[in-house]
Amino acid sequence: MAVRKKDDEQLSMIDSFREFKDTKNIDRTTLVSVLEESFRNVLAKIYGSDENIDVIVNPDKGDFEIYRNRVVVENGEVEDDNKQICLSDAQKIEPDYEVGEEVSEPVDFAKFGRRAILTLRQTLASKILELEHDALFNKYKDRVGQIISAEVYQVWKREVLLVDDENNELILPKSEQIPADQYRKGET
Repeated sequence: MAVRKKDDEQLSMIDSFREFKDTKNIDRTTLVSVLEESFRNVLAKIYGSDENIDVIVNPDKGDFEIYRNRVVVENGEVEDDNKQICLSDAQKIEPDYEVGEEVSEPVDFAKFGRRAILTLRQTLASKILELEHDALFNKYKDRVGQIISAEVYQVWKREVLLVDDENNELILPKSEQIPADQYRKGET
């Protein structure tokens, strides 16, 4: 039963990647860096630091690998559990480790539980949203003063919500409208 839960959480993570890759028009390198940064943020909260963690993301397959690197120290001399591992624990991973060597061990992200996975999804969603806002801003920032045609989607008291040809939502404030014009849903 425990194995199935872990598999379900792993599938949930993979579905998250696919969802962001498919629904958002983001290039591969940006997606990889956003995923890595999101993992690092969550792992930094869990371990206190992410500087000794390697995150390898493969968005095509929808999978990832995380490794934590720690230095082997004598038994009982561990000062920072995140960056150091005692000799006896290191030898449980591989018997021929010696003091001073670096141990790179895989981190099972699913073992941190649903809260960490939800935090990752939220971090990822907010970073993707930030990218979308930046892309939309960059698209229109050089077009100040130009007329843009869009369809009226919704009319409110102080502003009109428009949708452009790429389904981006744009707001036309009352101060930018021609006073005598009336806008109706569906009009261009």
